[in-house]
Amino acid sequence: MDATATFEARVCAWEEEFLVPEATRSYPARRQTEEPDSPVRTPFQRDRDRIVHSKAFRRLKHKTQVFVAPEGDHYRTRLTHTLEACGIARTVARALGLNEDLTEAIGLGHDLGHPPFGHAGEEALDAALRVRCGTGFKHNEHSLRVVEVLERDGRGLNLTEQVRDGILNHTGSRKPASLEGRVVKLVDRVAYINHDIDDALRAEILRPDDLPAAEIELLGESGSTRIDKLVRDIVECSRGAGDIVQSEEVGGAMLRLRKFMFDRVYLGPLARSEHERVHRVMRGLFDHYTERPGEVPVLDAGASECQRIADYLAGMTDRYCMAKYAELTEWR
Repeated sequence: MDATATFEARVCAWEEEFLVPEATRSYPARRQTEEPDSPVRTPFQRDRDRIVHSKAFRRLKHKTQVFVAPEGDHYRTRLTHTLEACGIARTVARALGLNEDLTEAIGLGHDLGHPPFGHAGEEALDAALRVRCGTGFKHNEHSLRVVEVLERDGRGLNLTEQVRDGILNHTGSRKPASLEGRVVKLVDRVAYINHDIDDALRAEILRPDDLPAAEIELLGESGSTRIDKLVRDIVECSRGAGDIVQSEEVGGAMLRLRKFMFDRVYLGPLARSEHERVHRVMRGLFDHYTERPGEVPVLDAGASECQRIADYLAGMTDRYCMAKYAELTEWR
């Protein structure tokens, strides 16, 4: 038996013993283009490594999570959010006897397609595409496009079907097919709600007394306490349920806390003022490149003009996007 077969046999034996029946097995690998398996890594580990070594992953360190170009070293970026969400998701997956490698790969890849300036940037790019092209933009769909088409100079990463499904369906109305993908979908919210509270307090947009008292009393005073409470609830409620779920009490408190963050932070006065700036920059760049499509790099030769512009803008970091706008308009 060769080294690859020996490694696969050992992994399969371990998974049969330690993973729950509903967990996703690492073999066989289902990819769009078949390729030989690795003798030292499972297919999902290879997906994880391809994501981490991608250009899109490296750009996440200069993309906004909530605050646009914050002055301070400790605010979250899209990269730190990704790492934090991934760590929490692995904790849940291990506690439930699910496939950690698959969970990790989905967690690391779920936001690769997010445009600059966080949700404000996504909203601005979506609006521009609807007006000029009759289409739209969703970051989860673009994350899938990044790994399937744009990376490796148009060849894509050739990820497994399960990882692609988890990336596509980590947000929106459709459930991921795997329990591991559903873990990432729920934990993504757990991570960003609590980490964004921390950043909002640091930015003095919120004071501790502003946080809803009943929800804080139930979930905990600190971010780490709330995350621990939410993780324990997910694990307790999901074990044996055949799905990834929360209790009505704890899950309801999290949703109310999320609504509070939308009302006070994500769509609050400061965010609205920044949204105007983001829309001006993104729309200005979109209009410029619509009139001068020859300036847009060709990332996918088969894409329409609108798609090529969307690919270019979505791939920009916050600072590159602002520098481009300044360069083209002499704006300060």
